[in-house]
Amino acid sequence: MGLRSFIEELDKTGELTKITKPVSFEYEIAGIIAALGEKPVFFENIKESTVPVVAGLGSSKALICRNLGIPKDQLLPRLLGAIEQPVAPKLIQNAPCQEVIKTDVDLTKLPIMRYTDKDGGRYVASAVSIIKDPKTGIQNMCFHRLMLRDKNHFIARIVENRGTDTALAKAGGELDIAICIGNSMAVLLSAATSLPEGTNELGMANVLEKTDVVKCKTVDLEVPADAEFVLEGKITKEKAVEGPFLDLTGIVDRTRQQPIVEIKCITHRTNPIYQTILAGRNEHKFLMGMPKEPTIYKEVGKVCQIKDVYITPGGCSWLHAVVQIKKQTPEDGKKAIEATFKGHGSLKHCIIVDEDIDIYDPQDVEWAIATRFQADKSTVILSNQPGSSLDPSGDLTEGKKATTSKAGLDATAPLVSTGKALVK
Repeated sequence: MGLRSFIEELDKTGELTKITKPVSFEYEIAGIIAALGEKPVFFENIKESTVPVVAGLGSSKALICRNLGIPKDQLLPRLLGAIEQPVAPKLIQNAPCQEVIKTDVDLTKLPIMRYTDKDGGRYVASAVSIIKDPKTGIQNMCFHRLMLRDKNHFIARIVENRGTDTALAKAGGELDIAICIGNSMAVLLSAATSLPEGTNELGMANVLEKTDVVKCKTVDLEVPADAEFVLEGKITKEKAVEGPFLDLTGIVDRTRQQPIVEIKCITHRTNPIYQTILAGRNEHKFLMGMPKEPTIYKEVGKVCQIKDVYITPGGCSWLHAVVQIKKQTPEDGKKAIEATFKGHGSLKHCIIVDEDIDIYDPQDVEWAIATRFQADKSTVILSNQPGSSLDPSGDLTEGKKATTSKAGLDATAPLVSTGKALVK
């Protein structure tokens, strides 16, 4: 269901905490979200803005499944199906996201937050950015953190050699952009998913949930019709210092020279809602890591019988995965390790367990390691592997791709004469 529908449902069931007292977007909102354990919360009264703020709608896999109307055991197959068979969204003429149109831009009036005293400025951490490849004409949808510079400019963190950076280079350094704030869960997950080159991620969103699109007013881009805000503008050749800001790993990322984005038009719904997430916390982690679970699921499924995959929050929802298989041959565990790293190239460690282990319970996973794993026989170690720039322990030499060592642990039980795994 859409953002507003889900807020309404959580309100009806008493699961939405409403904060009615005046609060500030300078540290206070972030502090309350953290104190509530990222449970769904709605801030009605912002001291510096007339726009309310919502957070915590995707802070657990259970909430994400409920939002999408997908049972937990069907989530990965459904995500995989949407990845492999996207359906182009319907283009409509009149959209909720364009009920109000403003060309007199003042970004400072939005409840753009400062989360910690280490932040380089006020940040948008929850926006979906949409650009178009100038050569193919195919749109790309992704996340860029945005540091507020002034009334009509952001400084955007654009990761090198990814979709936006590549398109920007093709365009000669300037590129139209649409920044969408307040999106459905289908749009958020699709924006976080790396689809095959030439695929519009909005097609994935449209499979997960009907996602109509509308043309922007001032740039040649199509955006989700139900977004709360759409900021239309241009990535410019001009650069400025961006950062520091908290990263996915919970470590403060360094400053860099990054492109300035000029915003020329804002469209939004009547009485719009500003959606935020806490950087480095659960909602950020689930949105970042969960889209990699179906790609692991697919690769492991090619070599053995896969049951489930969990990219764990303790592993920053990026570097660690637990994979549950139905073991049928003695080699299945190590085959699954190789396939897991193929399914997620930035992964650093993985643990393979049997189907009787609850992969969402770290104590159960640790039990499997304690009772079914032998380090000298059940470990696969890979040296000098492509790694993640988010791993501070890897080789992050400037100007080269990150490298790291990787380890896979086969914590499955040995097969007995019946061919069945040992049970607890």
